[in-house]
Amino acid sequence: MKRDYKEVAQSWLDGNFDEETKAQVRELQNDPVALEDAFYQNLEFGTGGLRGIMGVGTNRMNKYTVGMATQGLANYMKANVEGPLSVCISYDSRNNSPEFAQIAANVLAANGIKVYIFDKLHPIALMSYSVRMKKANAGIMITASHNPKEYNGYKVFWSDGAQVTSPVDKDIVAEVAKITDPSMVKFELGADAAPIEVMGHEMDEAYLNSVMGLMLSPEAVAAHKDLKIVYTPIHGSGVEIVPEFLAKLGFENIYHVPEQDVVDGNFPTVMSPNPEEPSALAMAVAVADKEGADLVMATDPDADRIGIAVRDNEGKMVLLNGNQTGSILTYYILRRWSELGKLDGKQYIVKTIVTTELMRAIAEKFGVKVYNVLTGFKWIADIIKKNEGVNTFVCGGEESYGFNVGEFVRDKDAPISCAFVAECAAWAAAQGKTLYQLLQDIYAEFGYYKESLISVTKKGKAGLEEIAQMMVDYRQTPPTELAGSPVIKVIDYAKPEETGLPSSNVLQFYNEAGDVVTIRPSGTEPKIKFYFGIKGSDADAKNEALRAQFSK
Repeated sequence: MKRDYKEVAQSWLDGNFDEETKAQVRELQNDPVALEDAFYQNLEFGTGGLRGIMGVGTNRMNKYTVGMATQGLANYMKANVEGPLSVCISYDSRNNSPEFAQIAANVLAANGIKVYIFDKLHPIALMSYSVRMKKANAGIMITASHNPKEYNGYKVFWSDGAQVTSPVDKDIVAEVAKITDPSMVKFELGADAAPIEVMGHEMDEAYLNSVMGLMLSPEAVAAHKDLKIVYTPIHGSGVEIVPEFLAKLGFENIYHVPEQDVVDGNFPTVMSPNPEEPSALAMAVAVADKEGADLVMATDPDADRIGIAVRDNEGKMVLLNGNQTGSILTYYILRRWSELGKLDGKQYIVKTIVTTELMRAIAEKFGVKVYNVLTGFKWIADIIKKNEGVNTFVCGGEESYGFNVGEFVRDKDAPISCAFVAECAAWAAAQGKTLYQLLQDIYAEFGYYKESLISVTKKGKAGLEEIAQMMVDYRQTPPTELAGSPVIKVIDYAKPEETGLPSSNVLQFYNEAGDVVTIRPSGTEPKIKFYFGIKGSDADAKNEALRAQFSK
């Protein structure tokens, strides 16, 4: 039965909510559409946690929904995890992130669970790293990653430092679902509360030292320490640690975008704080042109994604996509591992099903195994966990500008990606090449691969329903051709008995020419994505045809 959102809203006015919240509810009552969207459902705590627009209401990110999620997590941990319990917490630059982090810390402590919380905003990699260093049972990151400014989120990680996977994720979801009212949440710290310990720069130092042990070309860096690099955190959590990291490596010419070094959850200099968007790097590219810099790097608010720009053969700054950056790093790392005699047949890389097959081709050349997993870095981390102590994870990534190297962080790690991109640029320079020229060399050796993406966003409840219907339609009436070539294979990832992977609402269509189109709705927002993977000299033309076909 459809719930009456007006009654739910009235319950907030009648209940034990603070006066500021009640005033905002009363204001919403003047806008029936906004009121319905805020109260028609509970903000879903999914297998990745919470993500939603901030504001009052059951379908919004606010102190009550954060508290309820945390109480559910606490209940799960107390019922299912033995021994003393502890959780690490970090947060990014978004509005209300510090407050949400503190609410989560208080609720956990009130439930007798020790908390380690960072003293200020930190990248998601540091949260993952701290879980492993502190031997905590879980971690929480307050972030909506690269989403627009009105969003925030709540990601849950487990003891291995990775986002939770089955069956723990579903069991936590079930416990959170039992918390139906804020009155069930222990918001206040009592005399028996567990301690809340603040983490600071000592964790940063430990992380940086761990990463330094992975670097591959210190001689090249020393020879090209004058490489001019522009870095921008886009108002986010990479603001201190990435420049510190680059300096620690030995680079001496690091240029900033001062306006974007300001930590600000309104992201005032960009339309979106997403390094996938060319406009987000525009100011950094302008600095690069002014200073004659060789490389631009940008990270998003929680510093899990990296976007880069390099100079082409005409000296113009061009942006690389996530597949290109991932391919360059995979090639560089595996080649250096090979040159240093570190490959012994036990190494592997991991990519997602929508990430370029160029990474596979590179790995296979070096005799390195490739795992292909569902979209989401937690699945990459799951492979690392299953191989721990047996085989060695070298690197892995996904097309959405996420990459990682080494095993001590179990999520996308933009600081380490920045370090390896800069080191790779120095290594290429030692051979008289730019990163752009290195990419062209890779294409010359392995073939030209092109990937592109159409992302369609819908609004609100109606948007989610429209996207759901689109997936029904594609299943019932799949395309018969792609870019003029007949479709010869369809993979429905909702059928694990056929794929061997966990069930996921994803469709893939392959044509006779070897091209692939992947369709995937977002699990956290009203968005559907169309991924195109094309290989061959006519890739550009085929890409245009596919974009026209799926933009209708």
